[in-house]
Amino acid sequence: MKRNSFGFVFFIKRTKLLKNGEAPIRLRIKVNSVAVESQIKRSIRPELWNQGTESSTGRDRHSVELNDYIRMLKLKILTIHRDLELTGAHFTARLIMDKLYSAEEKRTLVAIFRKHNDDIRKLIGIDYEKRTVTRYDSCCLYLEDMLKSTYGKDDISLIEVNGELIRNYEMHLKTVRGCQQNTVIRYMKCFKKVINMAIANEWMSKDPFAGIRFTAKEVIKDVLTKDELDTLINKEFHSKRLEYVRDVFIFCCFTGLAYVDVNNLRAEDIGTDNNGDLWIRKTRQKTDVEFHVPLLGVPKTILRKYKDDPQCYKTESILPVTSNQKMNSYLKEIAELCGISKNMTTHTARRTYATTVCHENGVAIENISKMLGHKDIRMTMHYTKIADATIKRDMEQVKRVFS
Repeated sequence: MKRNSFGFVFFIKRTKLLKNGEAPIRLRIKVNSVAVESQIKRSIRPELWNQGTESSTGRDRHSVELNDYIRMLKLKILTIHRDLELTGAHFTARLIMDKLYSAEEKRTLVAIFRKHNDDIRKLIGIDYEKRTVTRYDSCCLYLEDMLKSTYGKDDISLIEVNGELIRNYEMHLKTVRGCQQNTVIRYMKCFKKVINMAIANEWMSKDPFAGIRFTAKEVIKDVLTKDELDTLINKEFHSKRLEYVRDVFIFCCFTGLAYVDVNNLRAEDIGTDNNGDLWIRKTRQKTDVEFHVPLLGVPKTILRKYKDDPQCYKTESILPVTSNQKMNSYLKEIAELCGISKNMTTHTARRTYATTVCHENGVAIENISKMLGHKDIRMTMHYTKIADATIKRDMEQVKRVFS
């Protein structure tokens, strides 16, 4: 059987430059003296192209990625040619070129992103919360906006996704969308998850996130002091809506419940131990971890207050919990009325329980972790803010030795 002659070369046309002054890189494949050409959707400044090595001489990130991409294409071409040779079937340069691009160009970035989001939407309440899926939807929407403004495209093939596109998206989030660093990281993690899915399915051969690192900006979260808690508890409100929100917030400050858990709290979640003391025994919505919290005097009083409340009776709940958005809005109003300058949110209550109620009063970090329903004690340490009072208490022994 006669062996097919075969060869390929990457080259640029210096006489046909793009508007940015770069030359498009082309690929020519030849089989039995018949050649086909195609652009590889990459370009380079002409002075950086080395035809002998068919690569860029630059050392910048763009040049490194370009050379990696060309090496990847060479490997694919050789693999396709080998497979065709092994079958013994007749093949042409056009067939090799079609096989090189067809698999990756069938799948596009926005399309697989939308498919991913549609799949996880079906898992809301099972593996995902609604707000998580909403974040993925926003991430995809912002990605579409970036593709239109930066590349003039509604979508892009997976073969075109590279590190430059990743960094352009990060820049878009910061400059066009005005996202802060930690918000940008949350969106980039969503994006990376979709890319990892494509790599795992062998739709992509190279990770465009390789070498890209994200550093979160440390944000100091507010916790309330004991005096601020007392102010909130003793404050009289003429508005029922503010009183409802204050009481639910205080209940969380003394139990450590997250918003979703207090919203789903029912009478059957509260029971007594052998000594007759009340406990909340429940599984966290977010982590599916069981937690047990003994009820202190303040939350017991709040439960008695709303035992026969009409709103609770109507919603079949034990506390008058409104939406998380409304609670956060009303908490800002409550903070202003109480002269508290801190940014109070529903999550402030959970941190206040960990720090002011428990840690400052000598509760072991291991027990705080269990009551918060954390899987990892390191998360609890992140929640627990070390206060001056705690430092002073622990330094008393040192003071006695060196006084």
